[in-house]
Amino acid sequence: MLQESRRLEGSRFAGPDSGLNIEMADDCARFSLRVAQDDIERAGAAAGMTLPKRIGETAASGGRLALCLGPDEWQLMAPLDERDHIEAAFAALYAEVPHSLVDVGHRETGIVVEGRNAALALRCACPLDVDAMPVGSAARTIFDKAQIVLIRQGERSFRIEVWQSFADHVWGILQAAGRESALGI
Repeated sequence: MLQESRRLEGSRFAGPDSGLNIEMADDCARFSLRVAQDDIERAGAAAGMTLPKRIGETAASGGRLALCLGPDEWQLMAPLDERDHIEAAFAALYAEVPHSLVDVGHRETGIVVEGRNAALALRCACPLDVDAMPVGSAARTIFDKAQIVLIRQGERSFRIEVWQSFADHVWGILQAAGRESALGI
């Protein structure tokens, strides 16, 4: 039996004078979608939004978010209460549009990193040039040794999607970066 674990749920770090706020993102439905480029309009209709076509682009609509992570790969995120509706829409589409839709909500968790030193904290363990990421973009990368999906939500706001088994590790490094930032290190 699958047992859900969100040990960091409700966790928050706001170091004094660190210019950094870290908190667990609200839980959501998460799906990995693989579909041929020729079928993305129909897959987008099933997802209830237009899917981005270029790697690194994101699209949002009605509380749903789609991230293009590869030439035929998207991550879909939506409010928890929409999970069954999305699964049913893609199940109905499958006879006409072969695709793979996998619920990965139990596997991942989100961490929001915000503040004037958010990019600095991410740079401490991420090789990606986070300063060059446009707002509204996403990329699969690593954070120390953990694979993550990094989403730039705003000029000073990022979201990390990470496997739950690595969440404590990522959280600890971010907290250490916040403490160092507060000390001016």
